[in-house]
Amino acid sequence: MNMNKDGSFTGFIKVQFKLARPVSVPPPKKGGQEAGGRKASGVKRRTSFYLPKDASKHLHISSRTSAREVIEVLLKKFTVVDNPGKFALFERSERHDQVYVRKVSDNESPLRLRLCTGPNEKVLSFVLKENETGDVNWHAFSMPELKNFLLILQREEEEHVKQIVQRYAQARAKMREAVAGSTPG
Repeated sequence: MNMNKDGSFTGFIKVQFKLARPVSVPPPKKGGQEAGGRKASGVKRRTSFYLPKDASKHLHISSRTSAREVIEVLLKKFTVVDNPGKFALFERSERHDQVYVRKVSDNESPLRLRLCTGPNEKVLSFVLKENETGDVNWHAFSMPELKNFLLILQREEEEHVKQIVQRYAQARAKMREAVAGSTPG
């Protein structure tokens, strides 16, 4: 860490990515034309992909850099065009063989948190995740993204229903076996 004349300081933080959903990036520019020589229409196109599990990035930031600004810088570095409001920065710490996770507020300084806890990543590490469900600003998502979420939820619901039906069918079969094997009386 380096101390500046104005009392602020600069240093590095490492941020791990733990994203469950894909992120969107702009399509490659081809001189205003799409493949095949056609002019690009007014439709905004983007490519979505999953970041690799446990990807991380080191950032050189100031003690005046807020968590919200860290999120925006990370998204910019990866040319992610998703709304920064979809993401949150979390601090992760391990104490007594337990993992604790806390959402860092938008105006907190991650570098100050790092300075207070020292360099050990078990004591404190930073993780970029999707905002928790209760905090999601659904208006920040595009219509195709919302439709995709609904499709994913429908598939998850169908899978859960299937598992429950199978569990009850197995229990029913075991009860019938027990009834058939028991002697009256």
